[in-house]
Amino acid sequence: MITLNRVLFLGLGALFSAYHLFLALSSLSIPAKPGPPIVAMTLYAVATVMSLWPTSPTKMPLWLAAFDLAVCVVIPILVTSQLDPAKDNGYGTWYVAAVGTLMTICAVRRQSLFAWLGVGFLAVQTVFWAGPGALAGIGVIGSVVWVGVAVVIAGSLAKAGRDSLQFARAEREATEWQAAQEAHVMERQLRLRQTYRVAAPMLAEIVRRGGDLTEAERRECRYLEGAIRDEIRGRRLLNDDVRREVMDARRRGVVVSLLDEGGIDDLDQRGLEVVLRRLAEAIRGTTTDKLIVRTVPRSSQTAVTVVGLRMSDDGAANALGADSDDDEVDLWLEIPRPVA
Repeated sequence: MITLNRVLFLGLGALFSAYHLFLALSSLSIPAKPGPPIVAMTLYAVATVMSLWPTSPTKMPLWLAAFDLAVCVVIPILVTSQLDPAKDNGYGTWYVAAVGTLMTICAVRRQSLFAWLGVGFLAVQTVFWAGPGALAGIGVIGSVVWVGVAVVIAGSLAKAGRDSLQFARAEREATEWQAAQEAHVMERQLRLRQTYRVAAPMLAEIVRRGGDLTEAERRECRYLEGAIRDEIRGRRLLNDDVRREVMDARRRGVVVSLLDEGGIDDLDQRGLEVVLRRLAEAIRGTTTDKLIVRTVPRSSQTAVTVVGLRMSDDGAANALGADSDDDEVDLWLEIPRPVA
């Protein structure tokens, strides 16, 4: 539809311009000498073809608008130099409508300043050549009206285009927001289901026994609490293998912290499985006192870092999450980001 409208407008502009040239040819007997009007016709034809070129952008380039303005200054001078302002020149004043048409094209192509300057010069030149009465007699007022209407229509179309872009942007943002909210809901539901799967058996056992648990069962509850915390903080760092290795490590006395800060959200499922398989292998069999697994920002070539710390004291403070300056790094592993 947009292409059809553009072709239609270009065709109408070309027909109007050709009509003015036809009038100019039919009235060559009126000027004293035909040479200057023929030069004016040639300039007008060249400017019109350049202004209506099908592949040109919607907004006219400044250089072309300046050229059209120069043509609209030269044409009236050339033609009126061979006309008698005291006589009825008939179609010999074809240049008035031609200037109006060319400046209307400039206005439609969003160069309204040049369009106003063109018809303004036409009006001033007409007053100097034939007096104020000629403004209506030879159609200068009509050319000014054409430009005014074109400026208003072009402004309205530009505003409609901007509003359409704003509405499209708002619709896209609303769609993205809705998709993000749905993703958050699905993520929460997934975490809730996983948490329920992990905690439900032990919770049922606690209720069944009225909270009377053995020391081993209490330790298992603490392990399950850590697993639930992993579901919240670990996010994409978890799959079944990693969950199993983390639980085994906790049962060996390792304090495990999983921190997913969004660094691997851009990985596809295949790349994520590669990273998690390496992570499960790194955790398997480790005997460090404290293990910290953290994602790395997307700008890095590393996807996940695994740090193992050997505690320098009795471990009571570190088991609660506090780090000592004297802790020794027992394990350092960088899992690289898979190459797409």
